[in-house]
Amino acid sequence: MVHELYADPEVRAAVVERWGAAVAPGGAVDRSAVARRVFAASGERAWLEQLLWPRVGARVADWRRAEAARTPPPRALVVETPLLFEAGLEAAYDVTLAIVADEPVRARRAAARGHAAVDERAARQLSQAEKAARADHVIRNDRDIAALEQELAGILEKLAYRG
Repeated sequence: MVHELYADPEVRAAVVERWGAAVAPGGAVDRSAVARRVFAASGERAWLEQLLWPRVGARVADWRRAEAARTPPPRALVVETPLLFEAGLEAAYDVTLAIVADEPVRARRAAARGHAAVDERAARQLSQAEKAARADHVIRNDRDIAALEQELAGILEKLAYRG
């Protein structure tokens, strides 16, 4: 949803007004350019969070209402929110799940996705241990995708029985 929000004219205009046209070459927000600014200064990150997080919360709520109105309603709705606890959005969900991995694994994966300033990003987030302590369920993601899918299916099965 955050990626979609960057295409919203209001959000794009606010970002350009804050950091200049260089963050939106050709009219599209360059997330890497934004990241360089927000991970360099906590004030900039706070400004962006205040711009985006309420919009994310509203979009998720709208999506959940629309999905719940389907016949039959879906068995579960899953929302990936990387900064869920940092944003204080956990109360909006019935169940929270933290997917954690050892720091070297996380850093390697982030670098493979082309994320710059990995250490700066991690320093501005809650620790994996803190996220795990706050979540209703925790899954380790140090293995392959098949193992992750199996763990997630197990959680979904447990939740189905809670009904």
